[in-house]
Order: sequence, then structure tokens, then C-alpha cells
Amino acid sequence: MKSSIREKLEQLAHRLVELDGLLAAEDVVRDMDRYRRLNREHADISPVVALWRDYLLAEADERAALELAGDPEMREFAQEEIAAARATAARLEGELQVALLPKDPNDERNLFLEIRAGTGGEEAALFAGDLLRMYTRYAERQGWRVELVSLSESDLGGYKEVIARLVGSGAYSKLKFESGGHRVQRIPVTETQGRIHTSACTVAVMPEADELAEVVINPADIRVDTYRASGAGGQHINKTDSAVRITHLPTGIVVECQDDRSQHRNKAQAMSVLAARIKDVQERAQHAQTAATRKSLIGSGDRSERIRTYNFPQGRITDHRINLTLYKLDAALDGEIGELINALVAEHQAEQLASLTEAA
Repeated sequence: MKSSIREKLEQLAHRLVELDGLLAAEDVVRDMDRYRRLNREHADISPVVALWRDYLLAEADERAALELAGDPEMREFAQEEIAAARATAARLEGELQVALLPKDPNDERNLFLEIRAGTGGEEAALFAGDLLRMYTRYAERQGWRVELVSLSESDLGGYKEVIARLVGSGAYSKLKFESGGHRVQRIPVTETQGRIHTSACTVAVMPEADELAEVVINPADIRVDTYRASGAGGQHINKTDSAVRITHLPTGIVVECQDDRSQHRNKAQAMSVLAARIKDVQERAQHAQTAATRKSLIGSGDRSERIRTYNFPQGRITDHRINLTLYKLDAALDGEIGELINALVAEHQAEQLASLTEAA
């Protein structure tokens, strides 16, 4: 292992001991903002330091086995121990390289998931419903909370557009590569000739912005309209103007929220979505020059680009960015997309490692 990496890992180990002391100090405990910040740093460093300590143990095991190798009676045993220790050290070194990769500052954030029906009319809207269920079931398996922010239903029970907020640890880190065009191939319910049709939806995954700290929204730059909500909710939801539409005049972004009976809560939720959309626009503008050549930023690129195909006749799901095909379509639509997500994360990490190697 390079001396520079060893030095960095030693610094992290020292910092972890320092954080243990700080988090136990009374003045820090009384300052909740500082306490949360230090606790978050502790949580980030701890897994890396644990790997580093395991790596040092593997090195110590190898040294001990090398000493035994000089004894003829212990030589065979020592050779096995040396091989095992070196294999462990090599594995841990690879894990440490990944652990030391630059972190996406948004990874631990909650997110807003936007699904819109594209080409295909009612069939695309029905597919939007399938995608919503897929992500909802996946979120449930992760122990996350799903909140529907806004939806526009189609005549056959699908969605022309749906926005959901996913709340959970590391939510954005898992789903940030889902942005893009999702294509479905199947026989629509409206097809009388039994022909397979191709339809599409676009998915956008945006980290939830810290509205006050990151995105400053001038009250003079927004127009707020209220209206009566429509859809499910019985007699009570339509009696007052509880639904809220916010227009951000400088960008033309429009956000609607009608999920809650309270106009105040709908406005707060709409403002949160607006902040996330503005943040998304700002970040994509920053990456505009490099997005075309860096596949790792496909989630911030053209949302109409086809990233995945769901083929019902063959029961397969294909992610075109990493050329991965799984014949597990039913399971995937039931939320079992961990294999796809892990493969995308691994590809992203491999690209990061390759970039660092080239830079070195």
C-alpha cells in the first residue's frame, strides 16, 4: 500500500479518537448542531478506520507467520497462514480504496422521485404506475418512508405524472442512477390484436435540498395559487382551496401539491420540491460541459435517454449503461432491484478508481 494512503488512514484513525472525546464533552452535547455535525463525521470515518485496523491485523498475521516459516516443523502451516493473510490484506486494500473515494455530498439525503409518462399514451401512464410501485416496494425493503407529493391520474388508473418523497438513510446514494428514460415492451391492455408495443417513461431522482442553507428563494420570485384538490379524499378534500401551485418566475418551474388537507402543509411540501428542482437545475448547469463524456453523471444528463428496458414477453430487464440483463422482471417490479442498483454503484466506483489511477 502506498505511503500516502497509509498516512491518510493513520490521520483518520487519529481523528476518530479525537471525535470520541469531543462527542463525550458536555459543551458539544449542549450544542445540537455541532453535535450532529461531529456525529455525522464519526459515522463516515468509523467504517474506514475499522477496515484499516483489520488490514493492520492481517499484516501482523503475515509477519508472525513469516517468523514461524523458519521452523521446519511449522513451515507448511506457516505457508498457509502467509497465503491467507496476504489474501485478506489484498481484499481489505481494495475495500479501503473504495472507502477512500470522494463522497457525493448528497448521498445521505432524502430524495424526490418524479415519474412522467412519455410516448405511449395510456400504456405509458400504466407503466408509470408500475415504476412507482417498483420504487415504493424497494423503499419499503430498505425501511424508508414514502410520501406522495403530487399525482395526475390517467383514465385507466395509471399516472401521467407522479412525484414522491423518499425519506431514509442513504436514499439518494442508492437511487441516484435511476434518472433517465425507462422503456417497456409488452402487449397493452388496450391492444386488441395482441401486438407488442413499446412505451416509455422518464424518471428523475433529485436530492432533497436544504431549502434555507442551499437554495435561496426570493418571495418576490414566486407566485402562489390555491385551488380545490381533486381525486381521492372523499367529500372533505374538495370543500376548501387546500391545493397549492407555486410558480418560480425566473426559471418557469411549476410545482403543485394537493396530497394534504392542510394548505399550509401543501405549501411547505411544494416549496421543498421547488428547492430540490432549482438545486437540480443548478447542479446540471455546473456539469453541462462534462456530462456528455462522463457516464457516471448520466443521472444528471438528458432524461429522455433510454437507460433501461423492461421486456415483458421475455421476462427480462436490461440496463443499457452497464450491459446487464436479468431475467427477473416480475421480482424487479416487486421492488427487488438491489442487484441492478449494486451493479450501477460498483461501475461508478470502478470509474472513479480508474480516474484516480490515471490522474496519479
